[in-house]
Amino acid sequence: MANYNDLANLIFPNITRTIDDLEKIYPERNLKEGAMVTRFAPSPTGFLHTGSLFTSLVSCRYAKQSGGVFYIRLEDTDTKREIAGSGESLIEQLKVFDVIPDEGYLSDSLEIGSYGPYKQSQRADIYNTVIKHLLSIGRAYPCFCSAEELANLRKEQEEKKEIPGYYGKYAKYRDFPVDAAIEKIKAGDPYIIRFKSMGDHNNKIKFHDEIKGDLELTENDQDIVILKSDGLPTYHFAHLVDDHFMRTTHVTRGEEWLSSLPIHLELFDTLGFKRPKYAHLPVIMKVENGNRRKLSKRKDAEAAVSFFLEQGYPKYGFIEYLLTIANSNYEAWRDQNLDKNFYDFNLQFDKMSLDGALFDLAKVANISKERMAYKKASDLKEEVKSWAKTYDVAFYNKIIANEEFFTNILNIEREKEKPRKDYSKYSDIYPIISFFYDDVYAEIDKKSLDFTIQINKTDVKDVDRKIICDVLTEYMDTFNIEVSEEDWFNNLKVLADKYKFTSDRKAYKANPADFNGQTGDVAGFLRVCICGRKNTPNIYYVQKILGKEKVFERINSVLKSFDLQK
Repeated sequence: MANYNDLANLIFPNITRTIDDLEKIYPERNLKEGAMVTRFAPSPTGFLHTGSLFTSLVSCRYAKQSGGVFYIRLEDTDTKREIAGSGESLIEQLKVFDVIPDEGYLSDSLEIGSYGPYKQSQRADIYNTVIKHLLSIGRAYPCFCSAEELANLRKEQEEKKEIPGYYGKYAKYRDFPVDAAIEKIKAGDPYIIRFKSMGDHNNKIKFHDEIKGDLELTENDQDIVILKSDGLPTYHFAHLVDDHFMRTTHVTRGEEWLSSLPIHLELFDTLGFKRPKYAHLPVIMKVENGNRRKLSKRKDAEAAVSFFLEQGYPKYGFIEYLLTIANSNYEAWRDQNLDKNFYDFNLQFDKMSLDGALFDLAKVANISKERMAYKKASDLKEEVKSWAKTYDVAFYNKIIANEEFFTNILNIEREKEKPRKDYSKYSDIYPIISFFYDDVYAEIDKKSLDFTIQINKTDVKDVDRKIICDVLTEYMDTFNIEVSEEDWFNNLKVLADKYKFTSDRKAYKANPADFNGQTGDVAGFLRVCICGRKNTPNIYYVQKILGKEKVFERINSVLKSFDLQK
């Protein structure tokens, strides 16, 4: 009569190593006490999800701050969903946001570290060694059910309103005689291999989660598939074997995996492997029509990390936003440590949200705007240039044509105690400053420029264009931009008063009909002439950057468009 060993040897005749051999090949890591070994284990099935970046960032930070190891493992056993090149693309996008592994998968042709291979598709011998052990001790078995049989099984369970799955009395091949199984295998019958669970769904297990605390979960009793018909392991089995032999100490992952935890714990215990600590992170949510839902790949552009790269959100702004999701005390720490690097902040499990974190794109923009405002113009220039080279080639060409000119534009009211805060992402910049470039300014319809002025919040007033012409002509006659901004504006006040554009706000408010407008309106005329729009950076600095000749050229081009016959 055949036994479990005979079955295991029939299925895996070429596997000669044992679990003890694997323990020696992949020994415990020699790290200081408290050092964490964490991982990010993406599947090469598409773009990098914002939630995945969040999870990987947290995993990476815990390893780095504890003096441990962060590695990347590619879980590529789902060949039907794999998208060529997406694994390498994920690595490149993670790198942009400083999620850089100490070891592991780096590309399809490169990995570093002593605990590999780091692609699951290349670890078949390791998985088969462990599965052979489970077969030999009677805790795994071949299942010969067809897809039709499994579909009928589910239908029966649904009709009886019973828990769906392959377990207990519904596990047809769970106690199938070894001799009969060997016969079917030798006859060439197709099969998969299942784990034999000893659990009962009527029982509860107690478990401590690093974020959620002490939990009670329903015990696993499902005989899950651990080896598919294509010879590749399932996620539930493969990741567990990998976490053990790669010596992961802390598994940080989304809370959607919490329901699968009883399966993983039973597998660990059955194999005699030490359980890693688990920290189930909040799922990133979005509010739609008053209801919360998961950030969706199909519905939300911001679900893809590529969205933030294409839009040009600075990495430091986006990372800091994710840190506010990660720990509730991050913002208070940042307010007290504005001069520090955000990586000086240490994450804490007990400061993590217990509920789904709401994604707030406006907050991403606000944090980015704050951080960009305090960047040196020369540093910001390099960031924008790097972004534009990939995502806006026309803008990039303008930058490199005269980098000093572009840097001066960025530096308008920048390096001061309270800098301007015009930009929340790199793609904001060109639309705001494009008028500086002659080809853009030349395309402006000068006859349609808006020279109306605001009387109050609701009313606007047309100013006689002859008056505007006289004001601008005399401005050019007395032009002096080499003085301080304060002196320049005082000179503008003198000119404005001469043409009844008062600097006395109270007088104007009391009797607007006595004046043509206010000093600010004259500055507005200059802004519209020189920039072609009403909203621009500080017009004093705009003129200093453009220079006298260019300023006069632009003012005159507008004045020529005035039809003073009407």
